Amino acid sequence: MGNERTISRVEPDAMALRALAHAQRLRMLGLLRMEGPATATSLAERLGLNSGATSYHLRQLARHGFIEEDAARGNARDRWWRASHESTVTRDDVTDEVALDAVAAFGQAALNWQIHQMQRAMDRFTQLSPEWRGASTASDFTIPLTADAARELTDRLMAVLWEAKQNSPPLGEPLSEGVELVSYLLHVFPLPPEDGADK
Repeated sequence: MGNERTISRVEPDAMALRALAHAQRLRMLGLLRMEGPATATSLAERLGLNSGATSYHLRQLARHGFIEEDAARGNARDRWWRASHESTVTRDDVTDEVALDAVAAFGQAALNWQIHQMQRAMDRFTQLSPEWRGASTASDFTIPLTADAARELTDRLMAVLWEAKQNSPPLGEPLSEGVELVSYLLHVFPLPPEDGADK
């Protein structure tokens, strides 16, 4: 393993999760994490927003500790922002109704963004090199499991992904030749019945 590094993570409270469960804020945080520091103006251009709305969303993200001002890059005219952490995690043992609703709202926002990313990836699939087509997949596995067995398998898969992340350079740094940002989207859930199926 040798090059393992610590991944900075944030575990937001219910109010912070609610603030993050907004499509544009989620995208802004993702861009700051993946591409590094940026100004409100440059983010507004990337996202097709006006700079006033972008500045407002950035202030909300900063208020809840997701991003911070990058004082080393800023000047009197331009404020630069950077992500405060590499990853957002939520607790799975939440029982409080308000907190559970916030986790669900964040999960829905994250899912919408992941579907968007996956669609863009599929649109680009035929333009990829044979090597990158071979390294890509859109697979699903349906397996009969108990909740305990599903949790154990999910934990094992997550451990492999966290290990790979810990052995990679931090996001936002320039990529070496041949290296791409690769997204693994892991969705685990008890399969709901099809619409109209007997409950």
